[in-house]
Amino acid sequence: MSRRGLETGLSAGLLVAALGGIAWATGEPFVFPSLGPTAFVLAFRRRGGRSRSSRIVGGHAVGAVVGFAAYALIAPGVTLDPSLSAASTDTLRLVTSGAVSVAATGWGMVELDAVHPPACATTLIVSLGLLSTPQSVATIVASVVVLVGAHRATDALLAEMYGDSPTDAGTRS
Repeated sequence: MSRRGLETGLSAGLLVAALGGIAWATGEPFVFPSLGPTAFVLAFRRRGGRSRSSRIVGGHAVGAVVGFAAYALIAPGVTLDPSLSAASTDTLRLVTSGAVSVAATGWGMVELDAVHPPACATTLIVSLGLLSTPQSVATIVASVVVLVGAHRATDALLAEMYGDSPTDAGTRS
């Protein structure tokens, strides 16, 4: 078992657990599927600097806002659900909302230099009606900010404990 593998797994799990605690205490959706890969990316590549953090927050913010806009314009009131009928108008509206949101999120992330692939999952979560209220969008962005902040705190703690320099973080085994 490698130290890096153990640290990566524990760190990613702790990052999500911190958000889970907030979700539990507030009843708000501070944990959603696209945070898993984001937590892993942060944990695996421990030191990425402010530019990576801003790309992560920016990418998810673009995804959440674009997903909300696509949902509000194309599929308001419809939610991805197993009871949706095949070839129905509602299903077509959701599929269109999802496709438009991924296309616009990809474009927006590139234009804003905020490329973070898991944000394309965020935009689908919102545009498919799963977390599609203004409050949910705000919670999504807040949870990403908390995740990045928790990562920075964890990173500083690990650096203090192990004396790692930023160049060591990517080469440990």
